[in-house]
Amino acid sequence: MSEYVEDVAPADAGPVPVLAVVGRPNVGKSTLVNRILGRREAVVEDVPGVTRDRVPYDAQWNGRRFTVVDTGGWEHDAKGLAAQVAAQAETAINAADAVLFVVDATVGATDTDEAVVRVLRRAGKPVVLVANKVDDAKTETDAATLWSLGLGEPYPVSALHGRGSGDLLDAVLAALPETPEETYDDTGGPRRVALLGRPNVGKSSLLNQLAGEDRVVVDAVAGTTRDPVDELIELGDQTWRFVDTAGIRRRAHQSSGTDYYATLRTQSALDRAEVAVVLIDASETLSEQDTRILTMVVESGRALVIAYNKWDLLDEERRFYLEREIERDLVQVQWAPRVNISARTGRHMDRLVPALQTALDSWDSRVPTGRLNAFLGELVAAHPHPVRGGKQPRILFATQADTRPPRFVLFASGFLEAGYRRFVERRLREEFGFLGSPIEISVKVREKRGRR
Repeated sequence: MSEYVEDVAPADAGPVPVLAVVGRPNVGKSTLVNRILGRREAVVEDVPGVTRDRVPYDAQWNGRRFTVVDTGGWEHDAKGLAAQVAAQAETAINAADAVLFVVDATVGATDTDEAVVRVLRRAGKPVVLVANKVDDAKTETDAATLWSLGLGEPYPVSALHGRGSGDLLDAVLAALPETPEETYDDTGGPRRVALLGRPNVGKSSLLNQLAGEDRVVVDAVAGTTRDPVDELIELGDQTWRFVDTAGIRRRAHQSSGTDYYATLRTQSALDRAEVAVVLIDASETLSEQDTRILTMVVESGRALVIAYNKWDLLDEERRFYLEREIERDLVQVQWAPRVNISARTGRHMDRLVPALQTALDSWDSRVPTGRLNAFLGELVAAHPHPVRGGKQPRILFATQADTRPPRFVLFASGFLEAGYRRFVERRLREEFGFLGSPIEISVKVREKRGRR
């Protein structure tokens, strides 16, 4: 049974078959994945080695659902980072129900392709052979030479232009086990957690530590992760969906190429999440990137937990100065739970789930209207709005309009200054908690009768 399942599938829909896309570097695997999906999801750039982890995507063809898993380029006798990438590809093969083996038809079968064939034969999974980069009828003869690999008929395809993709997908469905007709259900499912932070802060190491296996590639080189990587993990008698994301180097409009698209996918992963864990390197001073990422989470309206990673590297002096930095630089997110962890050693991993649950409970919480107005009545009586221009606006009535995050609407007799709004928010947190959740407050001015 595959470890990949579709998040939107109803509980009684049965297992979703998994298709792994493998091949050596730069043969067009990610481009083909995007063609199968019908949208640009996988990061693509005209250099080898862009994809490194195994990244699952939900797909469907002719009403049948399946999961397609993009993998990094497989290289024979690889060392270092390339060896980890190859190991992830082999894991994807073993976990899949069928394999899409992509070969560059313009180059032909190479020694690396032959090595991949040996791996596929050992796995014993159904294989669909793809002769990619067949952009016209002239190059179809190049595809025919791939019969020599002994994997059956090569399907000539142009992943870039879509040529031959329909016949290929028909062959894929024939190789995959049966699956129910496509259905949708947006309710239920594991709580979704996005791991965010700047490059090399330890997001992938944290995911591997939580999963108890080398789920994603980890390397000392910053920027190893390019695509968001999902993993279902059992923690605290509950299933969570953790998403490892690419490190955000700079603002998206200042990035280019791989970094640009990786940043967009990180934002997309945050939009789909319910709570974000922002990792900060405790051994270094807080950077502008850290504060910008925290602001991005708050503006997205997601629950927030701040994890100070690499705590095992700190001495007493650094811990003292870190507390001063937090008081100075993170004053806007003092409401976020903090956990001090070490993704490398597993230190204080047991504190992460309670912090996540606290933040999500606050994110979902609702204050009864009667209790809210009783509290605000006492607050306004004790601390009225300052008089401006001879007028003193008052809060007349309030209600909580929504949750996820909590949104409050204040009906007032006049404009409320930003400083007074922040004061109201601070007192709301003191009274009702909301630990780990942003709060949105809007004001509606109720004009006097007879005035438009």
